[in-house]
Amino acid sequence: MVATVVTVRAVVSREPSACWRAFTDAALFGAWVPGLRTARVIQAGADGLPTEILFEFGASRTYSLVYDYDLAAREVRWHARSGKRDAVTGFARFDALDDGTSVTYGLEQNDGRVEEAEVETMLGAFVQWMQTSQRR
Repeated sequence: MVATVVTVRAVVSREPSACWRAFTDAALFGAWVPGLRTARVIQAGADGLPTEILFEFGASRTYSLVYDYDLAAREVRWHARSGKRDAVTGFARFDALDDGTSVTYGLEQNDGRVEEAEVETMLGAFVQWMQTSQRR
């Protein structure tokens, strides 16, 4: 079965570097990821970016994701390491605009579980947090 990717885009009136730092900092995930109980870095690269994160949602939804980064393109990709039934595969990219950042966020829909509304909710939560957060 060929997977399709549900992709949404939004504009944030913040610099791409600020968006990138916020999106790749697991310590900040609890501030904007809906329903997240904890996000714990299991492993990080020499550059300090997490290469594996354990996520816990609610009482029983737990999975870990492995991350790969393209620093030049400001793109991050992830896929499941464990808990594959509940985990998602996806990507986020941060492109500079004259007045901020275009954020492209996508999740793979290989079994029909990912809906566009879910992807929009996740990106919307990030955008709202970035617009109201005092962190630069």
